[in-house]
Amino acid sequence: MSNIIAELEGEALILAGERQTKGRGLPAVQYTLNPAGAVALGVEVRPNAILCALVNFLGDTLYTKRIHIKSSEPAVVLPAVKAACDEALSSIGKNAPPVLGAGIVMPGPFGRVGLTGAGKAELVGWDDKDPQALFEDVLQVPVRVENDATAAAIAEQTTGSATELQSFCFVYFGTGLGLGVISNGEILRGAFGNAGELGHVVVERGGRLCSCGNRGCLETYTSRMAASEFLQKRGKSAESQKDLSDLLAANDPDLEEWISEAADPLAQAIGTLENLFDPEAVILGGAMPPELLERLIDKLDLIDATVSVRADRTLPRVVRGASGWMTAALGAAALIIHDTYIPSISKVA
Repeated sequence: MSNIIAELEGEALILAGERQTKGRGLPAVQYTLNPAGAVALGVEVRPNAILCALVNFLGDTLYTKRIHIKSSEPAVVLPAVKAACDEALSSIGKNAPPVLGAGIVMPGPFGRVGLTGAGKAELVGWDDKDPQALFEDVLQVPVRVENDATAAAIAEQTTGSATELQSFCFVYFGTGLGLGVISNGEILRGAFGNAGELGHVVVERGGRLCSCGNRGCLETYTSRMAASEFLQKRGKSAESQKDLSDLLAANDPDLEEWISEAADPLAQAIGTLENLFDPEAVILGGAMPPELLERLIDKLDLIDATVSVRADRTLPRVVRGASGWMTAALGAAALIIHDTYIPSISKVA
């Protein structure tokens, strides 16, 4: 521990404070993180947008930006991410602190699997690529690649609704629907990093045809993509959060109809999550207006036959996330900071 502290202090990442006298022995030195010691980048890659965040060593947000992209292919994404990160770093001036690295979050699945080709919620052209190597080559900083829903769950635990929770499920509304699971403080990733493909859990056998080839997948009923398609068929634009917020504020009957339709399959999926993972709570968040998520939660008719129905429960079973639309990008940056001051143990070849 002394060696770790000495290394962090030598890099100006922590600051020594006053000694605290408590009991016998040499008074202990109180250390604090140095917010100006370093910065970290967080980038979320969506099928139609790049979200970039810059945070200091305390996790305070210094810069955010959303950039529209016409294609999610590597040839388009890589230079766009480079430009976004350069702009983020230039925003804090020439005397910027060291860059610890960049967290890059992307929707799954990773690799060529049975869900490959799963439509609008998937990135194009990445199946046989090594994203970490490609982004490190472009950005020239250490890179960590993570699933978007997992990074969003980390952000929610760092600064959102899960700060006091050790075990929870985070249902992430991106273009599709993802899931981040934190169990006893540990991230659940699965064998190949693809745990959490909640959007492709079948909630209605023989239901709507999904782009993955199955019928009745949850995200064909409950996702931003599902809401957009539902409303477009009724002649209304719902491509942005503002579109949805405006419709909700106007008490639009078509949006209300979609919320009612989306709530039942989501409630079914939440019951399954509760029995599988025994979470303290299920949190809904991501790229949906907060007030719409509240309406969706209000409409849920949760089943009682789950392990989450218990006499000593103190929290609601389902709560709204508080990290906002940048949650996955901020979570990506938080992972870089976490990796800096929490050492990992790996095998030595």
